[in-house]
Amino acid sequence: MDEGENTSKADESVDDSDISGDQPGTDDTDATGADLDAPPSVDSPPQSAEPDPATGASTDPDHVSTDVDDVSTDVDDVSTDIDDVSTDIDVGSGGRDRSSTDVDFDGVVLDDDDENQGLFDDLLSGEPIFENKEVLRPSYTPHELPHRNDQINRMATILVSALRGETPSNILIYGKTGTGKTASAKFVSQELESTSQKYDVPCEVEYINCEVTDTQYRVLAQLANTFIEENQAVIDDRLDRCRELRSTAVDDSTVLADTEFASLDELDARIEELEADADEMEEVPMTGWPTDRVYSTFFEAVDYHERVVVIMLDEIDKLVEKSGDDTLYNLSRMNSELNRSRISIMGISNDLKFTDFLDPRVKSSLGEEEIVFPPYDANQLRDILQHRADIAFKQDALTDDVIPLCAAFAAQEHGDARRALDLLRTAGELAERSQAEIVAEKHVRQAQDKIELDRVVEVVRTLPTQSKIVLFAVILLEKNGVHNINTGEVFNIYKRLCEEIDADVLTQRRVTDLISELDMLGIVNAVVVSKGRYGRTKEMGLSVPVEETEAVLLSDSRLGDIENAQPFVQARFDN
Repeated sequence: MDEGENTSKADESVDDSDISGDQPGTDDTDATGADLDAPPSVDSPPQSAEPDPATGASTDPDHVSTDVDDVSTDVDDVSTDIDDVSTDIDVGSGGRDRSSTDVDFDGVVLDDDDENQGLFDDLLSGEPIFENKEVLRPSYTPHELPHRNDQINRMATILVSALRGETPSNILIYGKTGTGKTASAKFVSQELESTSQKYDVPCEVEYINCEVTDTQYRVLAQLANTFIEENQAVIDDRLDRCRELRSTAVDDSTVLADTEFASLDELDARIEELEADADEMEEVPMTGWPTDRVYSTFFEAVDYHERVVVIMLDEIDKLVEKSGDDTLYNLSRMNSELNRSRISIMGISNDLKFTDFLDPRVKSSLGEEEIVFPPYDANQLRDILQHRADIAFKQDALTDDVIPLCAAFAAQEHGDARRALDLLRTAGELAERSQAEIVAEKHVRQAQDKIELDRVVEVVRTLPTQSKIVLFAVILLEKNGVHNINTGEVFNIYKRLCEEIDADVLTQRRVTDLISELDMLGIVNAVVVSKGRYGRTKEMGLSVPVEETEAVLLSDSRLGDIENAQPFVQARFDN
């Protein structure tokens, strides 16, 4: 909208207000006695004032001030539409009502240093600590993996046969969490695919997280749809080239001499075949098909053209635990039936013993090659953290003790590099949130406490129901001032809680076992104490924050009614 149009509408609104209030020329005057019903002077600045090039309004300070005062007087004396008058002020004089929104009619936000500060402005004003935070996340695949050269080289020597068009041996990779298994496997896979493109060899790696995709149907459906999408791209490319060749061959059939087609009819037949293939490509729904149909679709999709496929099954033990070994059995036997393609399996597991539950035939074919990833020590963790920190943080953003402390904390957790990186990232985030200029030791310790609390919350959330009831009994006793809680006291409260929520009551011996499990998880601290001729008992106390742990327990739908049992349990202590 043009400025002149705004001015015109604003003037009209003032005139309408005058008609509804009093007659022109009566008492609509400003402080100097000038008639405000006359054509507004705010739109006709004196010739001596230079107009502002952006708005066309006068830049004479005296003139602007007078105009604002004049119109403000009109607002006070006359019952008018305040919004309309405000519009007249903004457009006509170049002045602004500071109680109104700081946006002019051309859509330009007018800057107010203090008044326009939004929620995130202060947070963005500080100097960032991070250069690239993503390199500290588990999803990041580094270009270099310190202290894993032996494992990487061994994987490469096994998979190099894929670049020769041969079937690589199946590989099983073992190691505890955070030992670099997945990162190393992904690094080798990226190198394999990059080299295959370099030498124009059809080879690819398909990654599946079996903790998420944990059934045979889902695994086969995901693989089938991946290959179907790739096949459709191949078909489209071939169709484009065939149709282009045909359009040329219609006028000059000699262009077919250097092709696989002896005649135009053969070329037409090939086009029809490709179009039929495209029509038959049907994606697999994530539910609803019989498993044998899903397998058949996957088989046809992967065997559509020549290629070597490495299927990386991360957390493979979760797939076996949920669905048995049928998926592995089918995948490991496919090569004997495939005509154009070849398949190799790379399984990654935290559980060294998961193959004990496999069919002997699956176990022998799947575990052709085994690679073990040992835990990192503190010095190795320090190297890994330093390598990532150089990329993740601004220069001189860390004090000298940050990385050694992160490495020391993580080394206590069986050399978990993932934990070390998470700790370093969280420390940086806490420092940034507090608007600190550098990450210091205190931020690492705060991050350690936060991560530990998050871990406890997750452990408590996934406890079995009976363990949750036992833990809640300990919480109630501790909240009511009982110290050195013994097994008998826990069992008495446990029974009352079970009665309140209609849960089965276990024996005291079994409850003692559950207390031992909670002790192993670090949720309670239990010690065996001798009571002389009364025998021995366990005395315990909580090792986790009471309020947070209680909140997690009460979020369980089965245990929601326990909250109503608290007055009942409290009465036992009051008697």
